[in-house]
Amino acid sequence: MSYSVQNIRNVCLLGHGGNGKTSLAESLLYMTGGTDRMGKPADGNTVCDYDPEEVKRQISISAAIAPIEYNGCKINLLDTPGNFDFVGEVVECLRVAEAGIMVCAAKGGMSVGTERAWKYLERRRLPCIIYISKTDEENGDFNAAFNALRDKFGKTIAPLVVPIWDENKKVIGIVDVLNKRAYGVDKGKGHAVEIPVPEDKEDVVKELYEALKESVAETSEEFMDKYFSGEDFTYAEMIQGLKAGVRDRSVVPVFCGSAITGLGNTALLNAIVSLLPDPTEGNLEMGTDENGDPAEFVVAPGAAPAAFVFKTISDQYGKYSCVKVLSGSLTPDMTLVNARTGAQEKLGRLYTMKGKKAEEVKELTCGDIGAIGKMDKLKTGDTLCDPRKVIALDPLPFAEPCYSRAIAPKTRGQEDKIAAGLTRLNEEDPTFTVVNDPETHQMVVSGAGDIQIDVLVSKLKTRFGVEAALDTPRVPYREKIRKTVQKQGRHKKQTGGSGQFGDVWIRFEPNPDQEEMVFEEEVFGGSVPKNFFPAVEKGLREACQHGVLAGYPVVNLKAVLYDGSYHPVDSSEIAFKTAAQLAYKAALPEANPVLMEPVGELKVTVPDSYMGDVIGDLNKRRGRVMGMTPTGDGDQVIEAEVPMAEMTTYAIDLRAMTQSRGAFTFHFIRYEDCPPAAQQKAIEEAKALVED
Repeated sequence: MSYSVQNIRNVCLLGHGGNGKTSLAESLLYMTGGTDRMGKPADGNTVCDYDPEEVKRQISISAAIAPIEYNGCKINLLDTPGNFDFVGEVVECLRVAEAGIMVCAAKGGMSVGTERAWKYLERRRLPCIIYISKTDEENGDFNAAFNALRDKFGKTIAPLVVPIWDENKKVIGIVDVLNKRAYGVDKGKGHAVEIPVPEDKEDVVKELYEALKESVAETSEEFMDKYFSGEDFTYAEMIQGLKAGVRDRSVVPVFCGSAITGLGNTALLNAIVSLLPDPTEGNLEMGTDENGDPAEFVVAPGAAPAAFVFKTISDQYGKYSCVKVLSGSLTPDMTLVNARTGAQEKLGRLYTMKGKKAEEVKELTCGDIGAIGKMDKLKTGDTLCDPRKVIALDPLPFAEPCYSRAIAPKTRGQEDKIAAGLTRLNEEDPTFTVVNDPETHQMVVSGAGDIQIDVLVSKLKTRFGVEAALDTPRVPYREKIRKTVQKQGRHKKQTGGSGQFGDVWIRFEPNPDQEEMVFEEEVFGGSVPKNFFPAVEKGLREACQHGVLAGYPVVNLKAVLYDGSYHPVDSSEIAFKTAAQLAYKAALPEANPVLMEPVGELKVTVPDSYMGDVIGDLNKRRGRVMGMTPTGDGDQVIEAEVPMAEMTTYAIDLRAMTQSRGAFTFHFIRYEDCPPAAQQKAIEEAKALVED
């Protein structure tokens, strides 16, 4: 069934891992007839957690779409992972949602996942509903959870639903503040049934309703005048005012309930339909037109067709490009332009997704979310447009990968298989990168954290049949000399017939101005013929690939050929090349060689309360703090220069230090001389590698 854009809601579920997002989506699907049984994450049979890795780990790893049909509306619930290693999935879903529901548990206090969810919604300027889950579980405390939310986010937090407790403090129902009605659960059928509002709740409901009226009054001058003249608002006016407040984030409604019993589901669904914006009321999309100029994209049902690819799903059945239709409508076999490549793409079959289940449809209408099958050239972040109006929407703002591991097959010769598998996995998860490091001869995979990398290794085994081992990436050190040394290199070999003879004197000097080796000659009198100069230079360049301390490339070196001798018959290019390398090996150990280590610029964003711990840790890592800048929202950005060798576990360590509240970027800037202790450690590690 097709829905008009006014009857579509695209809503992102966010929150800390384990707070009940997937269970809520499952409960809403079951209650509205979207499924015929209610799955549980612990049993591995939910609609949204369908990947074998999700079933095995009992956590959400990728975002899933749960379309719900309710009261003539289609609600596309986008269930996102709570684990911070998979925050890229949250970024994808927030891009196509017009609002978010923050799911917070009624026990456990304020979680960092809730704080992060709030920040994501603030950055996108998206309206928000808060849903306090697990209110009926043992040790669940709605009041404590609500107070923690209000303390953190201010008085914009307004309860529209409050629980009813029995004498044992067990939640047995809820009161809908807006409608002044109470509901319990019919234990036989699991549906909400209306019950009388308890007497002890009447004053509370009245007080909360008055607070709602005040919030509504602040949304327009007309309502403000009506409020101060003592007139009551009609139900329609209350909805109108609350919707305006939710839209500009001056009101954040709070709901509560239980996914297991379905308590609170109806009130939440009613709020999604009546208070959250439809796709035409969402934020304008920004992008660039064909001339590279900034352009706004307005969601409009009657305009030229356009869609944004926000996610890619790839499995054994094929590849699905998940899209949000931004204007017009899509039909199979329609030809659109990929704004990234300029190529024309003929659309394949169209589907609506419910978890892993794809249902074919004949049309995707404006504002709706669906998928296109078998579009091999489409990538996450692409914009499909009508040729008459080509706009490339801004790319998805994924965070830079900050945790790296070297990856190699357990069985030799399967490197290509790993590379091909990672390329396929990268289509559906563009937040990780793979680099073949030519210096260390390692394949390095970088992502958000250890769990993401571990999941990739598991998927390589289950999907592509290749077992991979992880290791610490090697640091690309350099070597240089600090004093000038002159040495002879003499190569003489007689083996019957013509022999080999090459003799050179070379001066090796430090050359801080240029990283690459500089070769010069000052030969007088033809002691070394000119035709052998290139062979000498080639021999030295090859030798510079391996230093004498730990085998790392030598930089900042100047080599001057100033004397030598030759044999008119036995001298050859290979002989002079070998002689040059002998001079190099003799000279460098005497030239006061030193190891140089890569140093990077680190920017760490942390709340004020963790500043001392983070700076203390940087000092232990031989870091130099260069400055601090407040961000304006209680965070500080610490800028420091830190050796790359000290950063291999920083992503994990920073999480532990800041309870996952910290974030960082790290970029190489230059090489510096290694302190003696660090140099000795690096040399020992290099020798151990050679012995292995």
